[in-house]
Amino acid sequence: MSGKQPIAEVSETSDAAKAEDTQPQKASDDSSKTQKMSFWTPKRLEMIVAILLGIATLLSAWASWIGSLHSGIQAIHFTESNNVAARGTAEYNACLQMYLSDSMAWMIIKDSYDALAQAKKKGDQIEYDQLKVKIDIFKEQNLSPLLHEGLEWMEQNGKSSPFEMPGITDKYFATAQDSMNQSQELMREGQRDNTKGDAFNLVSVIYSLVLFLLGIVGIFKELPNRVIIMLIAAFGLVFATIYMCTIPLPTGFNPLNFFAIK
Repeated sequence: MSGKQPIAEVSETSDAAKAEDTQPQKASDDSSKTQKMSFWTPKRLEMIVAILLGIATLLSAWASWIGSLHSGIQAIHFTESNNVAARGTAEYNACLQMYLSDSMAWMIIKDSYDALAQAKKKGDQIEYDQLKVKIDIFKEQNLSPLLHEGLEWMEQNGKSSPFEMPGITDKYFATAQDSMNQSQELMREGQRDNTKGDAFNLVSVIYSLVLFLLGIVGIFKELPNRVIIMLIAAFGLVFATIYMCTIPLPTGFNPLNFFAIK
């Protein structure tokens, strides 16, 4: 019995030595995990949240300002479009009146040409000369430059009416058409500014969501939950900023103009 007792003591001693060897190894593993997680400390997280809050606030103010500028330019373009359209309508009425006046004048001239041909056929030179003078005076006093151009084209090409000249009707309404085209272009500019302003308003909404998420970070007690909320807010901040950079600024925008610096 006495010979077996030392063997038990040796085994117990070896087990204790193994336990002592494994404890430092576990301690080293725990310390390495602690070092890896040591970056996200409450103090560091609060500092990052504060920085993100400041950046999000400034960018949100910028987006709101640019959006309001687009809205103002949109209103200006819509007002100018209405004014130009009203001018175009007035010009159209004036052009229509001139067109109708020239049409009636041409009917009178046509009848005079018929009488002139009859006088020439009869050989009545006196009547012929009188009619010719009468026609010339009537042309000078009652015809528009366009109808004069049409009559010259008619005589040169042997046509029966000045209104057969290609594009003469469009020329009567060219001024009004230019005004209407300008009005439509201003309306499209206003619509584009409206779209850009809406896009900047959407960016402002995203920034507001980011500010909300950063504001509730401190509510969560567990550090991992706080880090997750902060990372979601940071992603929203980056996304909104990238999207905002793709939206054009107002035409001719220069911040120095608002400080009277040229």
